[in-house]
Amino acid sequence: MIVNPQFFNYRLIIGSLIATITVLCVFGFTSYQSIRAHQQFLEQEKYLMENELSQMILRYDNTLTSNNLLSSQLEDAKRETLVALDSLKLMHVDLSVISKFKNQVINLKEKNNLLFFTIDSLKAINHNLQKEKLLAYNELQKERLTNKKLSEENFILNKKLEEGAILTANSFKAKAVKNFLGKTIITRKASSANQIDVSFTLAENALAENGDKELYVQIVNPKNNVVADKGSIDFGNSLLIYSLKEVVNYQNNDMDVTLSIDTDNDDQPLTKGTYHINVFHKNHHLGSTKIELN
Repeated sequence: MIVNPQFFNYRLIIGSLIATITVLCVFGFTSYQSIRAHQQFLEQEKYLMENELSQMILRYDNTLTSNNLLSSQLEDAKRETLVALDSLKLMHVDLSVISKFKNQVINLKEKNNLLFFTIDSLKAINHNLQKEKLLAYNELQKERLTNKKLSEENFILNKKLEEGAILTANSFKAKAVKNFLGKTIITRKASSANQIDVSFTLAENALAENGDKELYVQIVNPKNNVVADKGSIDFGNSLLIYSLKEVVNYQNNDMDVTLSIDTDNDDQPLTKGTYHINVFHKNHHLGSTKIELN
């Protein structure tokens, strides 16, 4: 068999060209895939940084503080983050841009972390202060309730002591008397009587204040008029018209008292009927009795 050298060379050249074209195609496709993957990576990095900056801005918007200095710092940090986000959105993505903005995002995050750490610390301090304030308020309320209760108990105790210190009397008796020529004669006749004697016992009371006590006797005749009217005194919300005022020295022990009330000429002769005798000390009614005159 005879081989044509020229035909053989053509076949060799064509084979070489095909191999070269195949290698170039494979290389070109590989390079395209690599460039495309790199671009996608850069786009992804840009998206992540935009998202991170947006989250930072959202956190600034959701953070409230009453501290004027921190509020100003939050606004400055938000403004700086917005500028970075807007700039990143406008930039054509390449490796240098991504590197630049990565550094900027890192710096913003550091400022962000420091600022929010300060805010969180102040919130924690404020929370503790509020708890302490609430505890102090609750303690104050408890103390006020305790003081109120003690005041009420003290008031009740003082009231009881005051009531316990009130002068009391018992065994009230009365009789009509006729004084004639230095003689004292007990009588039941209204026309004869010119004096009424009342006797009673001031009871023992260790709580009562000892010393002089003003006693008032009131005698009311059957016509509801006061016998031997000596004037009037304030008695609670009204006036007490009395027949006799007497001062006795009380020493906290049982004390028998007898008081004599002389009738006035205007009262003579006394009216027949029932006479009511009342005894008072200050605004307190000590007791009463009555006699019947014929």
